[in-house]
Amino acid sequence: MDEVTEYYVPEPLDLPLLPLRDVVVFPQFVIPLFVGRKSSVKALNQIDLDDQPLVMLVAQKNAAVEEPGVDDIYQIGTVATIKQTVELADKTKKVVAEGLWRAKVHHVSSVDGYFMAHTEPLHCKELSPSMAKSMMKSLMTQFEQFVKSAQKISPEIVEKLADIEKPGHLIDIIAARLISQSVEERQAILELTDEQERLEQVMSVLVSDVEMFQVEKKIRGRVKKQMEKSQREYYLNEQLKAIHKELGSSEDSKSEIDELAEKIAKSGMTSEAQDKATNELKKLKMMSPMSAEATVVRNYIDWLLSVPWKKRSRINRNLNAAQEILDADHYGLEKVKERILEFLAVQQRVKKHKGPILCLVGPPGVGKTSLGRSIARATNRKFMRMSLGGVRDEAEIRGHRRTYIGSLPGKIIQNLAKVKSKNPLFMLDEVDKMSMDFRGDPSSALLEVLDPEQNHTFSDHYLEVEYDLSEVMFI
Repeated sequence: MDEVTEYYVPEPLDLPLLPLRDVVVFPQFVIPLFVGRKSSVKALNQIDLDDQPLVMLVAQKNAAVEEPGVDDIYQIGTVATIKQTVELADKTKKVVAEGLWRAKVHHVSSVDGYFMAHTEPLHCKELSPSMAKSMMKSLMTQFEQFVKSAQKISPEIVEKLADIEKPGHLIDIIAARLISQSVEERQAILELTDEQERLEQVMSVLVSDVEMFQVEKKIRGRVKKQMEKSQREYYLNEQLKAIHKELGSSEDSKSEIDELAEKIAKSGMTSEAQDKATNELKKLKMMSPMSAEATVVRNYIDWLLSVPWKKRSRINRNLNAAQEILDADHYGLEKVKERILEFLAVQQRVKKHKGPILCLVGPPGVGKTSLGRSIARATNRKFMRMSLGGVRDEAEIRGHRRTYIGSLPGKIIQNLAKVKSKNPLFMLDEVDKMSMDFRGDPSSALLEVLDPEQNHTFSDHYLEVEYDLSEVMFI
């Protein structure tokens, strides 16, 4: 289709006119066309009857117009010769046309259901020989880059174009292959009557197209590199699984990791705790199950999962039932029970646990601890007791950091994990018998636990994430 035939002599002619949709035909270019409109088929039939198989090809301004009139087509098109005609089964025709010269339509008339147009060749202001030679050389250089970048045009076309001497012919052949241009832009190049202007316009389009192709190539390269990276990671992960299997770890370890990930997702942790747990799980995934570090990380994740993040007991706020339980469990102690009921009544009214903490004072054996159990039963809270007698290490309250061998969370977190409830009744027994030494002051650490302004962000040294103790009832 890239053949350049012998030229007819450009002259004014009356020719059948074929309006084309979304196509601009340039001289020196062979193109297949499918003709389906009745008027166009009649025009082609007329051509077959003539000795001179020439036709005027003009682009439509709007491709959606089914039956275009004079105002719906451009005034400048290309005179072409019909090289081959094939009638298809649906009565439409496929023709192979070759553009010969540019022409202007001066008059259009309707004859027997098709258009006849009076055409005159479009004359062009030519370049000087020296200017033409240098500009053609620049155009060819740019077109070579375009062919290399586009990768949709045969490189052989460049060799064929090297023999062309006329700038107009070179411009037409190259302009016909500008695949990125719209119909309007291609038509504008076809209509220009100054060779230098046409050449500069085509050169500008080639430069922008080459830049566009280079950007696309860069993007494709980046995407390919990313895909290769993903494939490499997948391959290495598969190798790692095979190595783990050879070292003795089986599919159970994989299912164990998946199980931990599922538990983390369902635990209801705060976003900070969930991020921490997810990061530790990623580390665990990359470690050998037999390593000491894997055991430390696994223990840490287990502790994070064992702490109650969202599980709560349903609080019983019935004061009459509370009084009955207190009376059933303890005889006498009227003032103490009255104070306890007042405390519960205030909590019921404000529906918050923020506020004063009950402190029971008395000699051993008068029923302080059992009163705590009764309050827990009356309010339907889980009960836990922590004896502080002789405690002199701050780590008993806040836990040890994970850098130490055998480190554990503090007693507060351990007891919460034991009762598995976020709102239990926590009894701090023998609080007056705490002492302090060089390892720290546990009573100062206890302040963060009991202070309602601070305990919603209690920080255990082992967990390294904030935990909310504001729903715990302390006695």
